[in-house]
Amino acid sequence: MKLACIDVGLKRIGIAICLDEKTVLPLEAILRKNRNQAAKEVNLFLIEWGIEQIIIGIPKGGSCEDEMSRRIIHFVSLLELTIPIKYQDEQGSSFEAKELTKGTFKHKKDGRIDSIAAKIILERFLKL
Repeated sequence: MKLACIDVGLKRIGIAICLDEKTVLPLEAILRKNRNQAAKEVNLFLIEWGIEQIIIGIPKGGSCEDEMSRRIIHFVSLLELTIPIKYQDEQGSSFEAKELTKGTFKHKKDGRIDSIAAKIILERFLKL
C-alpha cells in the first residue's frame, strides 16, 4: 500500500512517502502561501503518486495542542480525499528531525526539517 504522511505547519507542509511499507522517504515540502494553494498542492501530490492512505501528524500534549489540532483538522477538511485518513502523534518530531540532521546541512526554512519530521511521524505509524 502506498502511504504518505504530511506534517502540517503554518508556513510549510512536510511530506514523506512509503511505497513498500518498509522504507520511508522525505520529499520536498510544500511552501504554504495560503491554505487553498497548499491544499491544492497536497491533492496534486496524492494523485500523482497514487497514494492509497494518508497519515496526518497531529499534536498530543503540549501547550498548543488544541489550537494546532483545530488548524490541522480544518486544513484536512480542505483536501479532496477519497482515501483513508489516519492521525498520528507528532509530538517532538520537529525537534527530533533537527537533532538527527545537526551538522548535516544548514537548517534553513526550506522545508527539509518539516519533511524529515513527516518521515519520523510515518515511521512511528509503521513502527519502523
